[in-house]
Amino acid sequence: MELTVTDIDAIVSLALAEDLGTGDITGEAVVPADLTCAATVTAKAPGVICGTGVVDAVFRAIDPDVRVTALVEDGTQVEAPPLDVLAISGPARAVLAGERTALNLLGRLSGVATATRAYVDAVVDTGVGILDTRKTMPGLRALEKYAVACGGGVNHRMGLYDAILLKENHLRIAGGVGPAIEMVRAAHPGLPVTVEVENLDQLQQAVSFTAERIMLDNMSADDMRDAVRIVDGRAEVEASGGITLSNVRGVALTGVDVISVGAITHSALWLDVSLEVSL
Repeated sequence: MELTVTDIDAIVSLALAEDLGTGDITGEAVVPADLTCAATVTAKAPGVICGTGVVDAVFRAIDPDVRVTALVEDGTQVEAPPLDVLAISGPARAVLAGERTALNLLGRLSGVATATRAYVDAVVDTGVGILDTRKTMPGLRALEKYAVACGGGVNHRMGLYDAILLKENHLRIAGGVGPAIEMVRAAHPGLPVTVEVENLDQLQQAVSFTAERIMLDNMSADDMRDAVRIVDGRAEVEASGGITLSNVRGVALTGVDVISVGAITHSALWLDVSLEVSL
């Protein structure tokens, strides 16, 4: 996905309000108002860089005289750290004031991109896509889904408003797979329907009611292979639940089309990045 200026600036504004508040009292006490500096942001661990434009937005919001130059593009794989990824110059007070917010966002997004790349690499040559989920940090969804894309993953729905996904509780309230599909088709004709199923009986119902995608929830590998055989190309098949780096390739080899992985966002470790100033 492509990030918009609105997406970035809204998050940056909230993050800076949280960290800066009424101002950087330490920096204002120690750093002369007219002092300028240069700084380098360095990746100190292997991973995938993501968020260089977000870093630029952080410093731009504090002081438009700060200049940020990306030394690598988002999506770049750091193979042999340390690697300088950004060069910064401008008023020293502004650079120090934005340091932590910039590094927090860069480290988090690079961590998500790195986790995604690991799953994508694990299923290489299978033709299976790695999907993200709604298990994102509240307020950071647009950025985290951008990071997934930078890592080679595929963005699923942004929220409850842009795609239909019938899950267990929907089916329970509606009275089953068939009635639930009929209800959403009546309310939103023409939109593709995804149904989460927990067993092969529900799967058969989803096929009968021509769901466009069927999500296999926490099924065994044997059941997933049976599900793919039963669907026989009549719907896209998605595997979900309990997916780890150790089993994702085996899941891909069952014949599913896509695999959704919440861990690429909810359990991603931050990439170690630092900022060092020189006068």
